[in-house]
Amino acid sequence: MKIFILLALFSSLACPGLRAQNPIIRDVFTADPAPLVYRDTLFLYTGHDTASVQETNYKMPDWRIYSTTDMVHWKDYGKRLSPKTFAWATGDAYAAQCVYHKGRFYWFVATFHKKDEHSQGGAAIGVAVADRPTGPFKDAIGKALIVNEMTTDKPHAWDDIDPTVFVDDDQQIYLYWGNGSCKWVRLKDNMTELASPITTFTPKNYIEGPWVYKRKKLYYLVYASAGTKPEMIEYCTAPSAAGPWTYRGIIQGNVPNSFTTHPGIVDYKGKSYFFYHNGALPTGGSYRRSICVDELQYNPDGTIKPIVQTTKGVKPVK
Repeated sequence: MKIFILLALFSSLACPGLRAQNPIIRDVFTADPAPLVYRDTLFLYTGHDTASVQETNYKMPDWRIYSTTDMVHWKDYGKRLSPKTFAWATGDAYAAQCVYHKGRFYWFVATFHKKDEHSQGGAAIGVAVADRPTGPFKDAIGKALIVNEMTTDKPHAWDDIDPTVFVDDDQQIYLYWGNGSCKWVRLKDNMTELASPITTFTPKNYIEGPWVYKRKKLYYLVYASAGTKPEMIEYCTAPSAAGPWTYRGIIQGNVPNSFTTHPGIVDYKGKSYFFYHNGALPTGGSYRRSICVDELQYNPDGTIKPIVQTTKGVKPVK
């Protein structure tokens, strides 16, 4: 484990006006941020881009974990999970999210399935489980939770990616995912079995990367969208986790030097934060991305104010 400081050699305690930089992780290329607050710590689960400057496709061998207690100093736990953890998997480590439920941590991941008696290949969603937020994680069920053959509304083999999980106030669990269309299903309390048929719908301009959460009495579905191409972030709201979803608009415009962006939203120590990725680091790009975070603010009616992308990042919190 190592601790890296994101602002030269200064401490936010010595300089209380100091902020973190964006991107927040600068020693490796990271993507697809998924924040989780557990006790007094914010954990950040990420993808890991390792493609060379010349390569024109993703190369993502593993998932990583970071944590902070002040939004400025981040602890690096390194690689904590990879597709090799799953005997049925092959290929890259696409977007993933870890959630806490009844004493355990469930890391829902997107990767690709080997051709075997369970699937003929294509994107798939698996679940890893651990007793601590940093692991060690193991395959929770020894097979994929979602395989390509379970969703047939899109012809391409990578439509079952980017899982996000939401646990409602009544403890009903929902899994959302999808490229090209958004799919959702209820999960059983064990987090590893489906409890309903899969429902497919397509919010306006939807591409991929859904993130679902609840604030007060309103449910939010935030996602990477077609926007003006490259991707932007748009969102919908609903009176329940099952919808119906009402389109609300664009909250984040294009990001520097990356075709994709990806949302992760969390409340921490009295503030709301919006995580995303761009290609702003030196030698960065669409296949060498870096995670950023800015404050997220709401209007009185619950709609989200447009995200202001900054290079200074957020102020430290205690």
